[in-house]
Amino acid sequence: MSSATTEAGVGGIRRSRRRMLFEDERWLAMALLSPTILLLGLFIAYPFVTGVMLSLSNARVGVPGEFVGFANFARLWNDPIFAKAVGNTFIYTAVTTVFKLALGLWLAVLLNRHFRGKALVRAFILLPFIIPTVLSTFAWKWMFDPTFSVLNWTFRTLGLIDTRINWLGDPDLAMLSVMIVNIWRGVPFYAISLLAGLQTISPDLHEAAAIDGARPWSRFWHITWPLLLPVTMVVVLFSVIQTFADFQLVYVLTAGGPANATHLFATYAYQVAIGTGLLSEGAAISLAMFPVLFLVVIVQLLYIRRVETR
Repeated sequence: MSSATTEAGVGGIRRSRRRMLFEDERWLAMALLSPTILLLGLFIAYPFVTGVMLSLSNARVGVPGEFVGFANFARLWNDPIFAKAVGNTFIYTAVTTVFKLALGLWLAVLLNRHFRGKALVRAFILLPFIIPTVLSTFAWKWMFDPTFSVLNWTFRTLGLIDTRINWLGDPDLAMLSVMIVNIWRGVPFYAISLLAGLQTISPDLHEAAAIDGARPWSRFWHITWPLLLPVTMVVVLFSVIQTFADFQLVYVLTAGGPANATHLFATYAYQVAIGTGLLSEGAAISLAMFPVLFLVVIVQLLYIRRVETR
């Protein structure tokens, strides 16, 4: 037998083996999932593991540090600024989520009706969400400026105020201002997502209920809301995770001030890690939010499964 014939036979065997491997669903699944696994490992798993290692050391900028266990977390327990950031984060997330859900649902119901220019209005509603966060937040920062604020000018023109309001300089008003901007930016996401859910509900159900004498509010409460609830829970889940870890909006508006009044987990972690160079303490602050988010995700996923299996 010639060498050419032998090589052809070996090549055929190799091609046959490769074909058999790709015909096996387990190997094919691994081949298709490997790029995703690689990306998740590089951009999620590796930073997370690095953060855990930093939080258990006393590393600083330029200093690798040594293992100190849970000393950084114990230090946070007695940190009044961290306690303030925790309270701010929960209040900020709860208040903005409620308003975004209420306003988003109201807009979704309106946009689900038939009227002239509906497509243009739907596209316009998305503008606050698609504009880069930093750019839109800088515009709001100008509107909240105590000297050049268009809000102050409007209120003074209408005779509602006599003196300028320092929106971002007063601790209570600063948190209120941050919440307003977050709600303005988040409502379009709720509206469009809930609108997509509303369009999956058959109009025949509402027509049948109307024939039976059900009023609009009764039809919404007993037909629309139960069918929209699974979509709503998914939207709220993503919104809570994003709002709980919010950074850009708060940092551009107040950077956690005045007097740490608007610090959240993310902004305080950035200030400690980057501002002071204490990487280990900054990592500990960031990881402190992980158990809360993990619990929120588990509870909401269990609730979503329960709703879908009814």
